[in-house]
Amino acid sequence: MDKRITIGLFLVAILLAGAVSAATDGTPGADSRRLEKATFAGGCFWCMEEALDKVDGVVSTTSGYTGGMRKNPTYEDVSAGETGHAESVEVLFDPAKVSYAMLLQVFWHNIDPTTPDRQFCDYGLQYRSAIFYHDETQKRLAEESKKALVKSKRFQGLIVTEIVPASEFYPAEEYHQNFYEKNPIRYRLYKFNCGRAQRLEQLWGKKE
Repeated sequence: MDKRITIGLFLVAILLAGAVSAATDGTPGADSRRLEKATFAGGCFWCMEEALDKVDGVVSTTSGYTGGMRKNPTYEDVSAGETGHAESVEVLFDPAKVSYAMLLQVFWHNIDPTTPDRQFCDYGLQYRSAIFYHDETQKRLAEESKKALVKSKRFQGLIVTEIVPASEFYPAEEYHQNFYEKNPIRYRLYKFNCGRAQRLEQLWGKKE
């Protein structure tokens, strides 16, 4: 075989290997997005997933459990209220399209920040509202957003939403993921009967 052809094939092989490596090792390429992570607890994770999925720039949401001590908890464990975990949603987002500050606004407008260990019809520590920050910037922005709400004097009660460091996040069982899409009728019945939309309108006004 011609020596120039051999060298050419060798170079092509190197380029192909590099392309495969860039696609599989998680290293961002020239056209890839650098995603960031946010974690929120706002009561029923089905409802929080729906709200956050609607945000342009959110790449994915995962329902799960965090903030407690038990490793690999099940839904039954968390529902019993003895794990310390809260029903939560882990969000992967593109900061080029949506800022963490904007996600905080979406979070606040989808919870009742005045009820400790409860969200709407769901009671217990597992239904507390919380912001789990992943770095000092998220912590600062979360605290600033909470202070702004306090300063606004919008609510009669105290704002009790926690702002705490993120800990290990355990994805919930598969049937909980995107529940609002998989089981729309059951989901809408739950959401209506829980009074979530009605209470949010009282707190924040009608959505435009």
